[in-house]
Amino acid sequence: MVTIDQLQEMAPAIDWLSCLQATFTPMSLSPSQLVVVHDLDYLQNMSKVLEKQLLEHRDFLQSHMIFGLVEALSPALDSKFQEARRLLNQKVRELTEQPPMPTRPRWMECVEETDAAFKPTLAAVFVRETFSPSTQSAAMELFTAIKDALITHLRRLPWIDEETQKKAQDKVTQVQVTMGAPEWALKPALARQEYNDTHLRPSYLQSFLSSVRSRQARIIQSSFQPSPHHRWKVSPWEVSAHYSSSDHMVAFPAGLLLPPFFHPGYPRAVNFGAAGSIMVHELLRIFSQLLLPGCCQACDNRAVLQCLENHYAAFPLPHGISFNGSRTFQENVADMGSLAIALQAYKNRLLWHYGETTLPRLDLSPHQLFFLSYAQVMCREPSTQDSQDTHSPPSLRVHGPLSNTPAFARYFSCPRGTLLNPSRRCQLW
Repeated sequence: MVTIDQLQEMAPAIDWLSCLQATFTPMSLSPSQLVVVHDLDYLQNMSKVLEKQLLEHRDFLQSHMIFGLVEALSPALDSKFQEARRLLNQKVRELTEQPPMPTRPRWMECVEETDAAFKPTLAAVFVRETFSPSTQSAAMELFTAIKDALITHLRRLPWIDEETQKKAQDKVTQVQVTMGAPEWALKPALARQEYNDTHLRPSYLQSFLSSVRSRQARIIQSSFQPSPHHRWKVSPWEVSAHYSSSDHMVAFPAGLLLPPFFHPGYPRAVNFGAAGSIMVHELLRIFSQLLLPGCCQACDNRAVLQCLENHYAAFPLPHGISFNGSRTFQENVADMGSLAIALQAYKNRLLWHYGETTLPRLDLSPHQLFFLSYAQVMCREPSTQDSQDTHSPPSLRVHGPLSNTPAFARYFSCPRGTLLNPSRRCQLW
């Protein structure tokens, strides 16, 4: 840490006190204020470059700053600026040999801008219209069944010693869960507090700037004050769960607890196979480090981890799809666990609830419906996957865990020795 005065001496080309004061308004800063500097060498070198540019190319720097401002504000300007921005981005992507940006409908941009400015209100409207108390109660019941199955399952893992098993079980037992929406989405008074200082003007640009200032003030405030418990890192309409290691909390947004993933009226097979497997996947993040080679000295898991690597390598990939087993390894482990533990939770529930229902016009047994629901969650177009994604290609996320599950081969009558019913399986979970 250094004071602002010391930073000024080390990188003099920038008026640090003025810049930081403008950034952290309304806080009052002084030259003796301590600041954290992560890369002093970078700032010193940047200062030297700026000093030279200010002497030789001052106009260039000014144009660069103005262009940066216009580019940042262009989404709030009229259609002429929008079109100019689109053409510029298109040309830059052509010159850098990147694929063109997909066009998005106007309504999607409007929703995203409304989300950025008025997330609490948009969240409250979404939750009120889509997420009933009965859905929340049914989702909590599913989560409890999943958590109990995971705790029981941890006692049976042969490659984890007793002490590590106990630690893992305690972590799962103590995890907090929020289902559907954060507190501020359920209480209008809390929602309104989030944007008391946002002022709507006749001009969209003016309203946009007011929203940006308000959002920046909240970010700064949260940097110096503990975050309220009602804050979430995901929006209620998102379809991805979240685990916060700092809060030891899992959050399952309402968007994830709606059809086709979940509904209180669905057969249990569908809910356990779809939403249930997602819940397991998120819970496994709690102790994911145990499953990395070398991270758990007391775990005898080298053979089973090598088996898992070989298992995924045996599957053919769709044309043009690449696969890095090292990068996707941890997610592969979680995918395997998601199916195995969700299946066990479903079996446990069948012991206490007889008369399982199925879906009409589908000649599928409850267990077949469970596996199909799991596959639907994992399946998607391969072309939509980022090249640096830590997950395996969609086909492997479906076939990898299913082929490692004897019950799947039994219920679908897969011939012995085929890809989906191999002669050797990995006993990881």
